[in-house]
Amino acid sequence: MKNTLLTLVIIFFTLTACTPALDEPVNNNEPSTPPTSDYLPNPEDANLTRDVVYLDTVDLLTLESFPLQFTLVFKGNLPTPCHKLRVAANQPDAENKIVMEVYSVTDPNTACILVLEPFEISFPLGDYPQGHYTIWVNGKQVSEFDA
Repeated sequence: MKNTLLTLVIIFFTLTACTPALDEPVNNNEPSTPPTSDYLPNPEDANLTRDVVYLDTVDLLTLESFPLQFTLVFKGNLPTPCHKLRVAANQPDAENKIVMEVYSVTDPNTACILVLEPFEISFPLGDYPQGHYTIWVNGKQVSEFDA
């Protein structure tokens, strides 16, 4: 009886030690949406290595407002959970091309599990003067709109 009780106590503590705490986020492979400031390029990126992002879709949303507001929704994967997403957008050029770069950065001295990390973010573009605009992401035209 004493051995059975001791075995049950050991099993209980082993199982509870392996479960996440209630306040820890559980990664269920759902895309995450970081705040805007988390994926804008910043000065600390100079110490990190620039890497790729695997974009699955880029969708343009037109918000019903006056003036019209535009948002891009990016869905894809980072190379590892240790990579951080970066989105850099330029102002429209003389031909109304909005050129954007979507990439990742990582610390080359950090060991990380080699598994894709899904993401989904909304990147607000704001409003634009009247005209026809094209959006280019990583060298490819992904959308166009009229403001």
